[in-house]
Amino acid sequence: MELLDLEKERQEPSGLRLVSDNKEPHQFPAIERQFINFMFLRISSDWRKLNAETKRIFKSEFQSVFNKYSENLLLYSYSLVGFDSKADMMFWRISTSLDLIQEMTAKLYRTNLGSYFETTDNYLSFTKKRMFVAPNEKTVEDRFHIVAGSKKYHFVYPCAKNHDWYDKPGEERDALIEENFMVGKKFENIKIHMTHAFGFSEQEYLVSFETDEPKDFLALAEELKQTPANKFNLRGMPIYTCRQRNLAECLDTLG
Repeated sequence: MELLDLEKERQEPSGLRLVSDNKEPHQFPAIERQFINFMFLRISSDWRKLNAETKRIFKSEFQSVFNKYSENLLLYSYSLVGFDSKADMMFWRISTSLDLIQEMTAKLYRTNLGSYFETTDNYLSFTKKRMFVAPNEKTVEDRFHIVAGSKKYHFVYPCAKNHDWYDKPGEERDALIEENFMVGKKFENIKIHMTHAFGFSEQEYLVSFETDEPKDFLALAEELKQTPANKFNLRGMPIYTCRQRNLAECLDTLG
C-alpha cells in the first residue's frame, strides 16, 4: 500500500513569492487537539480488610464521581488484575481540557475509596496530525482525533528515542516511522494509536494497541522488534496489558 505524507503534498512549490496570489485573507478552520491521559492505579492491601458493606458504599461513591465526567470526557476503564504487579486498574481519558482531567482526578482522590489508591504511573500526551495515511482510507477518525475503546484489550507502551535518533535527518526519521506503520497495517484487527508526549514528560510518544486477540499483538510486537527504528528506542519502558471492563467490574476485581 502506498502511503502519502499529506503535509508534504500540501506544501507550495519551491520558489520565492513576495506577495500572495489571492489578496483575500485565508480562513482556516480552528482545530482542537485532544489531550490523552493514561492513569494507572494500585489498590492498598488495606482495602481487602474492609467488610463487604463498607466496600459497597465506597465503590458507589467513587463510581458516582467517575460517571459525572462521562458527558465531558471520553472515559474508559481497564482492569490489570492478574496481568501486572505495577497496577490494578487504568483509566484512559480523552479531553480537550487539561483542567477537567485534573479536576476529575482530585475529586476521585477525595472519595473514601480514593484514599486506598496509589497512582503508579500517569502519562499525558496530545493528538497531533498523523503524517502517514493511506490514500482514500475510509475511517471515522481524522488526522487530529482518535476513536477509542473499540477493543477488549489495550497494550500501552510509553516510548522515548535515544540521542542517535535525533542526529538523523527528518526525512530519514519519517521513512523509519513509515516502515513501522506498514508493519502495523498488516494486522487489520489491531488498532494502533500514537500520541505525542514531548514537553509533558521524558517520553517522546505514547503508543498503544487495541485488539480483541492478544496473540495478534504478540505477533506484531515481534515483527516491530526487527525493524530498524526499534534500535533507537530506549529500554526499560513499561508495557501494560489492560482488559477493558466497565468501572463496576474493574472495582469488583480489586477484592
